Amino acid sequence: MFMRILAFTDTHVKKKALPGLLKKANDADLLIGGGDFSDWGEDTESILAKFNKINKPLLVIHGNHEDKEMMYKIEEKYNNIIFLHKKSYQIGKYVFFGYGGGGFSQKDKNFERVSQKFLKSLKKGDIVVMLSHGPPHGTKLDNLEGMGYTGCKSFTDFIKKNEPVLWICGHIHENFGEMEVIGRTVVVNPGPDGKMIEV
Repeated sequence: MFMRILAFTDTHVKKKALPGLLKKANDADLLIGGGDFSDWGEDTESILAKFNKINKPLLVIHGNHEDKEMMYKIEEKYNNIIFLHKKSYQIGKYVFFGYGGGGFSQKDKNFERVSQKFLKSLKKGDIVVMLSHGPPHGTKLDNLEGMGYTGCKSFTDFIKKNEPVLWICGHIHENFGEMEVIGRTVVVNPGPDGKMIEV
């Protein structure tokens, strides 16, 4: 079974990007939003409500522009929106795990703890897709001119040890659209224009 995922991040209330994303969403089986839909929380609900109308599952995490409490309230109101922070969601053999917020830490002990708990819940044959706001460390996705690698080493360690099939992230605007392969894992920053990904 193949799945078509429309992934997007960091729309930041860019209303010009929304019509194109919504059109692409019609051809996807699943929608994934990697946070920073808003500018400091403004219009988050109205943006996500548009995707809810497409009547396909939308897995979301918060970025550094949203807070968890807001996202929980949105999830309660809309039947197609699943707030995935520190949770997993399974469709057939595909298991999605989300870790939202931040994007500024090079080590994240909290992620290390919750991801180990997630790994223990997996069954043989499960195919893992990870979603974070910030990128893993040491790739084209977290390399900034004059600053070097700014991503999270805890994410990179997880990828190298556990080889999820896909890791979706955002946060760093300069690297929208970048993709890299670490071992067997495809790491992608789909940006606000979105990217259709087949797994």
